[in-house]
Amino acid sequence: MTVIFISVIVLILAGYAIAKNYEAKIVLFTAGIALMLSAAMLGMPILDIKQSTGNIWLDPLKQIQLGFIKQFGGAGIIIMVLFGFSSYMSRIGANDAAVHLVAKPISKIRSPYILVPIVFWLGNLLSLVIPSAASLAVILMATLYPILRAAKMSSMTAAGIIATTATIMPTPLGGDNVVAARLLGFEHVVDYVTLHHAVVSLPVLLLMGFAHYFWQKYMDKRQGASAFTEVDESKLEGNKELPPAYYALFPLVPLILIIVLGLCFREIKVGLVEITLFSFILAFATELIRKGNPKEQMVQAGLFFKGMGEGFSQVVVLIVAAGTLVAGLNAIGIIDMISGVVKNVNNAGVGLMFIFSGLTALITFISGSGNAVFYSFIELIPSIANQAHVDPIMVALPMQFTSNLVRAISPVSAVVIIVASVIKVSPVEVVKRTSVPLAVGTIATLIYAYFLYA
Repeated sequence: MTVIFISVIVLILAGYAIAKNYEAKIVLFTAGIALMLSAAMLGMPILDIKQSTGNIWLDPLKQIQLGFIKQFGGAGIIIMVLFGFSSYMSRIGANDAAVHLVAKPISKIRSPYILVPIVFWLGNLLSLVIPSAASLAVILMATLYPILRAAKMSSMTAAGIIATTATIMPTPLGGDNVVAARLLGFEHVVDYVTLHHAVVSLPVLLLMGFAHYFWQKYMDKRQGASAFTEVDESKLEGNKELPPAYYALFPLVPLILIIVLGLCFREIKVGLVEITLFSFILAFATELIRKGNPKEQMVQAGLFFKGMGEGFSQVVVLIVAAGTLVAGLNAIGIIDMISGVVKNVNNAGVGLMFIFSGLTALITFISGSGNAVFYSFIELIPSIANQAHVDPIMVALPMQFTSNLVRAISPVSAVVIIVASVIKVSPVEVVKRTSVPLAVGTIATLIYAYFLYA
C-alpha cells in the first residue's frame, strides 16, 4: 500500500503541475527522480549491479544519463535531424512554396462549404511537410486564410479548419511515429505507418472531413453574422518572396525516399538520418547553384544544426524525461503490479485501451500538449500489453491518435491560441468549431482499433 500511495501522490502532483503549465520536462524528471529515491528508501534497487554507480542515491542520475545515451543511439538523433531539416526548409522558403502550391487550386473554388473538407484534407497533407501544428497554423493563417475569406467562408469556419490541419496524418517522418515504431518492435517505421497507422488514420481523416462540413455549416447558420470577424492584418504577413515552384518538392524528398526504400529496396540499409542528410545536401546544393555566394549559403545551412538543437530541447529531452518517470515507476514496482493485475483479466485490451486513451485525452485537454503524455505512456505499453496477452498496438495507436486529436480541442493549446489571436476571438470560440469533428475522430479511432485488434 505504501508503494501505491507514494506513486499516486507523485503522479497526481505531476499531472497537476503539467495542467498548470509548469515546464513538462522538469516536472517529469522531478517525478521520476522522486519515485526512484522513494524506491531506494524502501530498499528497492534502481539499476542492476552492472549499471549502478555503486551508490543507490546517485543511481537516478545514472538512469537519466542512460536515457540520453539510448536516445542519441536511436529515435532521438532521428528526431533532431528531422527538426534540422524542417528548419532549413523554412529558411529557404520550401515550406511556403509547398503551401502556395496547394493554395493555388483552392483559390479557384468559390463554394465555401465545398472547400471545408477539401481544405481539411489538404491541410493534413501539408502536415507531412510541416509537422508542427503551431508552425503550420501560422503559415496557413498567413497564406490560406485570405483565400478562404475571398471564397466567402466565415472567419470561424476557416479558423476551425486551420486549427485541425495537423492531426493524425500517417507519416514516417513524425517524431511520435518514430518513437512508437521503435518501442512496438518495428525495424522500419514505414511498416508501422503503412500496416497499422494508415489503416486507421486515413478512414478516420475521411470521416472527420465530412464531420467538419456538417458541423461548420450548422455553426455558421447558428451564429449568423457573428461567425464573420475582423482580422488583424499585421498577423497575416506571409513570405513575400517565394522560391521557384520546384522548391515545394524538397520537403517531400525524405518522405519519398523512405517510402520507396522501405517498400521496394529493403536490402539497402539506409535509415532516416542518412536519407534526411542526403535531402538536406540536395537542397543546399540547389540553393548554392541558384544564388551563389558560398559564404552566405553556409551561414544559412548552419540553421540545420540550430534546428537540431531545437529538436533536442523540444522533443528528445521530453522523451528522456518521460522515460525517467517510467524508470521511477518501474523501480518502485508499480509497472509489475499493474502487469500482474491485468494478466488474467478478460478483455484486458479493451480496458487498457480506454484507460490510457482516456488519461491521455484528459491531460492533453487540460495542458494543451499531448506530447508529454504520449511519450510518458508509450514507454509503459509494450510490457503491460504483453503481460495482459493483448496486442500493444490496440492500446498504443488510439492513445497516440488521442494525443494529437484532443490537442486542438484544448483552449490552452498553442495552435488554438494562434488561430484565435489572428481572428480576434476567444480560444473557447475556436474550440467550439474544432470539438465535434475531433470528437468524431477520437470515437471513430477507438471503435476502429477495437474491431481491428481486439
